[in-house]
Amino acid sequence: MTDSWANTRIAGVDLHLELRGSGPRSGPRSGPRSGPRSGPGSGPGSGLRSGLMDALRDAVRTGRLTPGTRLPSSRSLAADLGIARNTVADAYAELVAEGWLTARQGSGTRVARRAAPRRPAPAAPRTRPVRRGPAYNLMPGTPDLAAFPRAQWLTAARRALTAAPHEAFGYGDPRGRTELRTVLADYLARARGVYADPGRIVVCAGFVHGLTLLGTVLAARRVRAVATESYGLDVHRDLLTRAGLRTPALALDALGTRTEDLADPPDPAAARGVGAVLLTPAHQFPTGVALHPDRRAAAVDWARRTGGLILEDDYDGEFRFDRQPVGALQGLDPERVVYFGTASKSLAPGLRLGWLVLPDELVGEVVAAKGEAEWASSALDQLTLAEFLASGAYDRHVRSMRLRYRRRRDQLVAALAERAPGISVTGIAAGLHAVLELPPGTERSVVEAAAWQGLAVEGLSRFSHPSAPPGRDALVVGYATPPDSAWTGALDALCRVLP
Repeated sequence: MTDSWANTRIAGVDLHLELRGSGPRSGPRSGPRSGPRSGPGSGPGSGLRSGLMDALRDAVRTGRLTPGTRLPSSRSLAADLGIARNTVADAYAELVAEGWLTARQGSGTRVARRAAPRRPAPAAPRTRPVRRGPAYNLMPGTPDLAAFPRAQWLTAARRALTAAPHEAFGYGDPRGRTELRTVLADYLARARGVYADPGRIVVCAGFVHGLTLLGTVLAARRVRAVATESYGLDVHRDLLTRAGLRTPALALDALGTRTEDLADPPDPAAARGVGAVLLTPAHQFPTGVALHPDRRAAAVDWARRTGGLILEDDYDGEFRFDRQPVGALQGLDPERVVYFGTASKSLAPGLRLGWLVLPDELVGEVVAAKGEAEWASSALDQLTLAEFLASGAYDRHVRSMRLRYRRRRDQLVAALAERAPGISVTGIAAGLHAVLELPPGTERSVVEAAAWQGLAVEGLSRFSHPSAPPGRDALVVGYATPPDSAWTGALDALCRVLP
């Protein structure tokens, strides 16, 4: 048995058929082939049928046989091809079942009416170069992801997996793994001055998840507003707004956020119903100011007097360079402060690991808001972080990154002093970003020029509260973000666009 080819014409369309396994053709036959009918998928007729079906599908798919076209009868097509009529009839029947053809009594067999295949729209002529992603990234808020301690994390993961109890692979406690909460309580007390009994800690999938839980709890408590700093992230304000809470702004100056305005607000109408305040006291984001001790005390006094809550975002508390670490505000009153911490800056945001240290009265409400089981953070990742902390690998990694980021900060300051001496730098005693002061009216043009140079950087106005008055022109430069291989190029690109 060998393959052969045949040509026929249907409704003016030439079909080229591969008659697989048909044996040699001796020419057209005048009638149907005699002999027993081949069953589907077996015998010589199966190869003939497949070749005919493939040719018809291709003709329909490419539009050579248009919808509604009537096909020849099985008898006439079989005679034209010199194959058994039953083979053609079987091919027609199978294509009807697949939806390629239709068959009606008195109307014959026709090509089915199908939706025309979508063709890609012709590309519009390019009138300007396509702008690609940035070559250099100096956006704030991200650590050097290339420096993630892969080998040490893998070692911790192996140890954690080996020691994990069987129940760790179940749905889990919504507060998080007890191993992680226990180690966190010790670490936070030692490193950040936090009063953190394991029973007060709830593990979450980062700051946004934690703030979502608190927003739900505050709304259920009929709190109407959460005061926020006049500079901060709009995603946090939007999250609180979606929970039904207003977010009036507190003014900011060289001593940090004006927390005294909580007790004596300049606009009493805007401050009405404020039952909580969201602060970044150790290193205000993005201006970099540490909250003055008097204002820390003012915030705690307001919370005690009114029954309000302070939501403390300690987003980069481990990274201090030119001064002693500023302890967490939570240590002043653990019953009035909710402490938020994460591994997003110290390790990587992709871990989705954060924690809340809560006043006793809030633990049950936050757990209820989270749900009956741990669904947000992997149990294995929690156990790995617990091992990473307990082994001392976390402390070693933070010390190493503190030195690396300090070197980068010093290189940034030195480059600006040499190549852009008119630009002053603030907010650099701690953290992973710096604020570069610009001449009035130049912020927008500098950000646009940076984009065209392939440099991603944010202007300070991007973080301003909608109700805050216009502030100073400045850039917020995340010097931790680029990997080492891109740092020099990013620094050069920055200096080129500065006025």
